[in-house]
Amino acid sequence: MTIFLWVLQSLLAVHTAIGAGWKLFNSEQSVPTLGAIPNGVWLGLIPLELIFAVCLILPAITPSYGFLVPFAALGIAIEMLLFSGVHLASGIEGNTQVLYWLGVASVCAIVALGRWFVAPL
Repeated sequence: MTIFLWVLQSLLAVHTAIGAGWKLFNSEQSVPTLGAIPNGVWLGLIPLELIFAVCLILPAITPSYGFLVPFAALGIAIEMLLFSGVHLASGIEGNTQVLYWLGVASVCAIVALGRWFVAPL
């Protein structure tokens, strides 16, 4: 289970870092339903996502920071749920993006619960 969680953490960290990079070069207007998010908030998510990504892999280098993993995973999950909520509130048809965001939030939940209860670091 520990190896499985490390794989999920690593993939989630890479996914989140890539998402931060994508946000740097694309505005919130790139995804029409996220246009309701102010530009300052959109840009503020970049350093937050990078911090989350680092917190997911930091325990591999410094095990004493293992307590950060569930919090980082929950932070990413909250962001994905907020994106889903903004999309659903926009009233635009087509929920493919919501399914993607909920999938990422599910992976975050698995990592957080796994690191809290199954295989803590």
